[in-house]
Amino acid sequence: MALTQRLELKQGQSLVMTPQLQQAIKLLQFSNLELADYVEAELEKNPLLEREEAPAVEGEAGSREADGAAESIDAAPLDKTLANEDFGTAADLDAGHEDLYADEGRADKEVISESHAPLTDWSRAGSGGRADGSEDFEGTLVAALTLKSHLESQLAIAALPPHGRFIAEVLIESVDEAGYLRADLDEITERLGASREDCDSTLAVLQGFDPAGVFARDLTECLSLQLRERDRLDPAMQILLTRLDLVAKRDLTGLCALCALDVSDVTEMIAEIRALNPKPGLAFGSEPVQPVVPDVYVRESSDGSWHVELNSDTLPRVLVNARYYAQVNTTARSREDKTYLTDCLTNANWLVKSLDQRARTIVKVASEIVRQQDAFLTHGVRHLRPLNLRLIADAISMHESTVSRVTSNKYMATPRGLFELKYFFTSAIQAVDGGQAHSAESVRDRIRELVEKEGEDVLSDDRIVTILSADGIDIARRTVAKYREALRIPSSVERRRTKHLEMSAAQ
Repeated sequence: MALTQRLELKQGQSLVMTPQLQQAIKLLQFSNLELADYVEAELEKNPLLEREEAPAVEGEAGSREADGAAESIDAAPLDKTLANEDFGTAADLDAGHEDLYADEGRADKEVISESHAPLTDWSRAGSGGRADGSEDFEGTLVAALTLKSHLESQLAIAALPPHGRFIAEVLIESVDEAGYLRADLDEITERLGASREDCDSTLAVLQGFDPAGVFARDLTECLSLQLRERDRLDPAMQILLTRLDLVAKRDLTGLCALCALDVSDVTEMIAEIRALNPKPGLAFGSEPVQPVVPDVYVRESSDGSWHVELNSDTLPRVLVNARYYAQVNTTARSREDKTYLTDCLTNANWLVKSLDQRARTIVKVASEIVRQQDAFLTHGVRHLRPLNLRLIADAISMHESTVSRVTSNKYMATPRGLFELKYFFTSAIQAVDGGQAHSAESVRDRIRELVEKEGEDVLSDDRIVTILSADGIDIARRTVAKYREALRIPSSVERRRTKHLEMSAAQ
């Protein structure tokens, strides 16, 4: 067979991941915080993008009914520009001292006079102080006290020699946010060229700092330092601290034999240990916990149906300033300038389109989830239906990967609480008589309820299987054990032993 060269034309189809398509996919799986950061970065680098400061019209956020009837989400017009902000007169912005610090006995409506602009207006003026600069509101703010600064303030008055203070500074830098010393003393000794005795003596002084338990190297040492401060570190307590695993299991029999004490004494010692703080450093300078902000609200309508509404507060509102583009484009002379402006306009238009498409997709997926799980919203977790991504994807004519991205890091606020969208997707457990399958989450809730109401008659896993089978749930014993462990419920042997010891201690 001879090898020859020839020229051929071939036509085919292939999916090309353009940068715009990659951006749309990335926006879809972002949480509301990640989306806000991304849009903020785009606003900084794209001069044609502007933030819309006007408040959203009530009901404009793309509300949908649970039956799938969707309302359109109006996209922002491309030729709309930001209106000039009206910050009022200088007298409106000038906040007096009495407005910054109100008397405790005065009501809120008396503190803020109607002659002053509301907080959302005058806070845009800058530092928040007076126009003449006589008041500095930012100067009254106090930074949160960090663990490091708290320890350094105590080091300033500690009785340590100069070389000991230098070692102490290094040890303070090695303390994590929980208050534990994560550095190796041998490594610090070698690095500083100090003796191990000096490091040990310095550490002993630092372990007496506030809060009690700081500079511990493990949990046992942390609890020992706190008990020593309370003068409760007796020999029996020291023995108990060596077997914290038995304390976690509440193995009172083993602890009584280990400490040579009766059940009542061991129970009191365990109560003292549980009252201690295993992470003393977290009381200083910890980052504030960010509350979960729902992406979707679900409310019950007057006719009994469920109303799905997108949370407009989590949606960045951006506009494309086409008028500014037209003005700048007329003055652009070089090809590079025109290309840059064209790219900025294209990216801005695509971002606005992607945000609008993201909002529509979230509402569409959430509405179908509500339609599938309406029994859960009405009656509770026992009526949670088995659900998977394919069922939602087929119902709304989307791909499973798209539904998976929508449900990632998205939360829904319902009358029954705040849930992640992935919470509604549970595996199915077949019914005994071949009827409608049961949700794994509802079965776990049923197991939890059985254990809570078992009383003195402790239920074994086999007994729970029998009870669930009588309720029409076909489940294996190993599945019950897996669900019980996921709920952090001890085995029947451990529960029976704990109840027996508690009854003995009560007598």
